[in-house]
Amino acid sequence: MEQAQTKRIVLGITGGIAAYKAAELARLLVKQNIEVQVAMTEAATHFITPATMQALTGNPVLVNQWQDDKGMAHIQTSRVADAIVIAPATADFIAKLANGLANDLLSSLCLARDCPLLVAPAMNRQMWANAATQRNVQQLADDGVMLLGPASGAQACGEEGMGRMVEAEELARDIVAALRNPALSPTLSRPRERELSGVRVLITAGPTYEAIDAVRGITNRSSGKMGYAIAQAAVEMGAEVLLVSGPTSLTKPLGVQVVNVTSAAEMFEAVKQQVANADIFIGVAAVADYRVAQPSEQKIKKSDAALTLELIPNPDILAYVASLPRPPFCVGFAAESEKLREHAAAKRKKKNIPLLAANLAQNAIGSDDNELVLFDAAGEHVLPRADKLVLARALLRHAAVLYKKGSK
Repeated sequence: MEQAQTKRIVLGITGGIAAYKAAELARLLVKQNIEVQVAMTEAATHFITPATMQALTGNPVLVNQWQDDKGMAHIQTSRVADAIVIAPATADFIAKLANGLANDLLSSLCLARDCPLLVAPAMNRQMWANAATQRNVQQLADDGVMLLGPASGAQACGEEGMGRMVEAEELARDIVAALRNPALSPTLSRPRERELSGVRVLITAGPTYEAIDAVRGITNRSSGKMGYAIAQAAVEMGAEVLLVSGPTSLTKPLGVQVVNVTSAAEMFEAVKQQVANADIFIGVAAVADYRVAQPSEQKIKKSDAALTLELIPNPDILAYVASLPRPPFCVGFAAESEKLREHAAAKRKKKNIPLLAANLAQNAIGSDDNELVLFDAAGEHVLPRADKLVLARALLRHAAVLYKKGSK
């Protein structure tokens, strides 16, 4: 029987405190029978030594362009690799990649490659949220680079938020998956499994439909995709998930209990019945703000006369849950058409909830991808455009950290 060919990767390490995680990542990859060639920037050697990486991989570590007698290390090394992985990838190195710079061995390797490039960002939360970094990350995604993370959590600077490098075990899993299937989405990042083990999560998703008469109604363009993605991600993380869903054509996520409703009133009743059992409530549904005061039981016949409908407010489900004497940890959603940050920050404070995810409605409704800005007590955390399941995983990572801290 023919033996499976050994996969080879270049593991690029740049100068950040998360470089220590690269040692465990190299060990896990070698354990998977993957040949690892480490290439380090000069700055990276101040955080972890080439000797450590050589001992773990069994290969001499590349640090500068002139380690072979022809000065062609960047060509020779990249040509035999099945993938190049940069972990950690600092904000500075991401900027180099996005702009095609090649002023050291590692950036030259990336530019001269003929194989997939996977990048695991690692930096302070404000550096991650900076507009320049977000532009650079978006450029990498547009160029087909696979983004592995980042995660949300405690950082070496003492702050907490988005920008932390994904843990080695998770990175190793995603790298192996990418080597098996190079056509995977450029946004592979996923949360550590069982992170919400035993936690009960109640989610609302989709639109609501408010009847005008027997055949007509008021609704919105929400597809329910984001809410269903969050439900799937929560199950992956070990949560017990109950999804209260408005009318959608989506398939129920495996392992999720679904309660189907139509109107905002029905959704409100379902939430009231279930919320006492929830540890986390995530209000993703696009609940109609108004309903018809007196819907007709029969079809209203068309005439030449004007038709006036009296609309009355629907209950605010998120506000109700957040105001309970002992509320679950609440995550809200805001779909805005303008002034995203201003309106979303105000909504979080008004609802008195620990976390709110916001997006521009015109960029998200019905699509398979999106971009989110998370608002919490520490400020803003940007999740760049990606598949909605990838965003759901990143959002839940962030929520899990806050939930475990008992943040309010």
